[in-house]
Amino acid sequence: MVSADFANRPQNKLVLFDVDDTLTPPRQQATAEIIDLLRKLKDQVVIGFVGGSDLVKITSQLSVDGINPLEFFDFGFAENGLIAYKLGKKQASQSFINYIGEERYKKLVNFILHYLADMDIPIKRGTFVEFRNGMVNVSPMGRNATFDERNEFAAYDKIHKVRAAFVDVLREKFADYGLTYSIGGQISFDVFPSGWDKTYCLRFVEQEGFDEIHFFGDKTYKGGNDYEIFTDARTIGHSVKGPADTVRICTELFLSS
Repeated sequence: MVSADFANRPQNKLVLFDVDDTLTPPRQQATAEIIDLLRKLKDQVVIGFVGGSDLVKITSQLSVDGINPLEFFDFGFAENGLIAYKLGKKQASQSFINYIGEERYKKLVNFILHYLADMDIPIKRGTFVEFRNGMVNVSPMGRNATFDERNEFAAYDKIHKVRAAFVDVLREKFADYGLTYSIGGQISFDVFPSGWDKTYCLRFVEQEGFDEIHFFGDKTYKGGNDYEIFTDARTIGHSVKGPADTVRICTELFLSS
């Protein structure tokens, strides 16, 4: 039975969206076309975002035309759902540091920093390791890179696969840590406890009584940070190639009748 909070929607469906390359260009704001789509969708279905980034980054990308994303979206999940909101109200959260412990965390980060120092790539900027509430984000080139530099690294990594090689080393070195490594976006990968991928957010919605839970994402291949929720038995997964693809598929599925 559907939750009373959402009984007024004509379609008893939840539609969850990845952020980068699904609702927005990487690390940029959503377009007016996407906001228009979301407004139309919200008249029909329940909507939510689920991103790997922290809440500040995600909300800055979705704060368009005076929108407060945490109030506009029915559900908001940052850091794969470790930071969760329903109808603007914060839900329970988890902490990576409490899970792994300070000593183990230091060993992990020290190894990452040494590996990065020895890595020979065309561009290095700054903020190579970013600690978040539910994960560690590692960027070989540094998160302070410009938009053009990000694109350059993405093209370089597509050929040389430096992120995939880095992940392979960490997976072997810290095999007993119970961690998952997930490549997402253009320039980085995430490290988090196994099970704390994007499926983590489903624990907040699976008891709401939805007939269907749809997920839209671009990194839906194995090793991508959308793969687990895309293939989860509780969801209907849709792989997109960018915001325009999201608009097209959503319109066909939820707005064409």
